[in-house]
Amino acid sequence: MNEVAINCSALCKSFGEGATKMLALRSVDLQIYKGEMLMIAGPSGCGKTTLLSIISGILKQDEGQLTIYSQDLKSLTDNDLISFRGKNMGFVFQGVNLIPALTIAENIAMPLLIQGFPYKQSLERAHAMLMRLGLNKRDNTYPNQISGGQQQRVAIGRALIHDPPLIICDEPTSALDQVSGLRIMTLFREVALTSERTIIIVTHDKRIYKFADRIAKMNDGKVEAITKPEDEA
Repeated sequence: MNEVAINCSALCKSFGEGATKMLALRSVDLQIYKGEMLMIAGPSGCGKTTLLSIISGILKQDEGQLTIYSQDLKSLTDNDLISFRGKNMGFVFQGVNLIPALTIAENIAMPLLIQGFPYKQSLERAHAMLMRLGLNKRDNTYPNQISGGQQQRVAIGRALIHDPPLIICDEPTSALDQVSGLRIMTLFREVALTSERTIIIVTHDKRIYKFADRIAKMNDGKVEAITKPEDEA
């Protein structure tokens, strides 16, 4: 097995206080490796989105330790955390969250522009990414002029453009039909997954389990089992 990229040790997270207190994570232990696609699955309310939010640096755990590439996220200042996320993470959301007023090339280039890359250089890299995604000659197209599956490709390009070692996805196929969803997952494995990059996907979509290296099954705030796609057949 490859080197550990993410180590979750006894992670706990709760919301509310007193009688309204809800335990979202209950001592979660999970190791995620470089070069693997890990899917996190489970019923609604089981804690998978909370776990993803902590790994993303959006939330901080109440107890336990999280390290990503040996960095303890909880020890970072807010500014250092923003910098760490910008350098090391790419995100693909449940809704593609493209900016309607920008071309798809500009949408893909946005992480580079935020980091201060020159506009022309950013657009050149976005053009190359569009070629990789099979969207060549679409640079000046706007999001409302392409299909849902093509929009999801643009979202993947935006997550990859700054070459982060970690890609975090929240239900990337939930709004797609089966054919489009399978195409997107094929793109993830062919374009996004490398021996040095990790992909984490939260999903309810059992149709895409076959693309995973491992599946973390969550229930009631815990990781109850780690399975392989062949175990789900």
